[in-house]
Amino acid sequence: MSAVKVGVIGVGNMGRSHARKLNQGKVKGAVLTAVCDASEQQIEWVKNNITDDIDLYQDEDRFLNEADIDAIIIATPHYFHPTTAMKAFDKGIHVMLEKPAGTYAKNVKEMNEAAAESGLVFSMMYNQRTHPLYQKLRKMIHSGELGDIKRTNWIITDWYRSQSYYDSSEWRATWDGEGGGVLLNQAPHQLDLWQWTTGLMPKKVHAFVSLGKYHDIEVEDDVTAYVEYENGATGVFITSTGEAPGTNRFEITGDRGKIVVENNKLIFYRLTESERKFNATDKTGFGRPECWEIEIPVKGDYPGHLGILQNWMDAIHNGTPLLAPGTEGIKGLEISNAIYLSAWLEKTVELPVDPDLYLENLQAKIKQSTFQKKEIANVTLDVEKSH
Repeated sequence: MSAVKVGVIGVGNMGRSHARKLNQGKVKGAVLTAVCDASEQQIEWVKNNITDDIDLYQDEDRFLNEADIDAIIIATPHYFHPTTAMKAFDKGIHVMLEKPAGTYAKNVKEMNEAAAESGLVFSMMYNQRTHPLYQKLRKMIHSGELGDIKRTNWIITDWYRSQSYYDSSEWRATWDGEGGGVLLNQAPHQLDLWQWTTGLMPKKVHAFVSLGKYHDIEVEDDVTAYVEYENGATGVFITSTGEAPGTNRFEITGDRGKIVVENNKLIFYRLTESERKFNATDKTGFGRPECWEIEIPVKGDYPGHLGILQNWMDAIHNGTPLLAPGTEGIKGLEISNAIYLSAWLEKTVELPVDPDLYLENLQAKIKQSTFQKKEIANVTLDVEKSH
């Protein structure tokens, strides 16, 4: 079996991590053959830290046209994700895309169509789908063990970031450079898991978004969103980069009990009978269904980013089903687009939102921006400290 020749475009925070893994031979069946980054500083880092004999490029089109590659990892700023991916599909190149899938749903839909037409292997870097805890949670919910879902609540405020994080790059935390804040940079993992584990996509959203509440930035660092699902269930999603120590607590309540995910534990508050059945038959007025508190055993390692990279490579070599198909990246993005649009319009919006309306409002944010960062450090951060 010949190794798949992989190129990395964008060797900032995450790109460096992926390049290192390939360089160290951690991804079986893959070899790093080329790297592309517009920054001379990043190219110098590659020269000094990557031992493989690889080709270096600073121009994306030359990279895609000339490099000896079968597949690429895209780790550039968010706006470039769909356009680069579509160019790669057109060249017959497999794609691994860093989250988020893009900044707005309109061009992500175009990317998904191009991926489907190409027949190439397209995966998203949703590394938390490899976590045995979330895999067990998904299996329990989809098996019907929790019954019909009534409510979901996720408080994810332990994505703390100091001002130095936002000052590390000119594009970061701006409407023009990044297209958003915590919803597009940190919380895409939870927005994906929210719908992936439950199997539910919100149908309505009403959200409150605070811009630069805790940091000197123009985008959001604090969000509270209320959602409604087609089955009548409701949900709340709260996230922030300005709280310490922060919380990561996910609750899913169903007809047969409640599951709580917190502190790397999966607790099932299991009812011995359906709440709906108990409600209809109880005659005491103050009774409640019997409940057993059970800590569900979770076994297995969490391979994270490496797990997604290896799954992608196995799919290219052997047709192994993808854990995170690239076309599913639009689901979390549509939720974040709806949250933004609800906050901007100050009203409830329905999903999927009108992609043209969303893009129009995003472009207005960019056009009206007068924000200027006081100091730019232009440094690459060690992402291993962030997860």
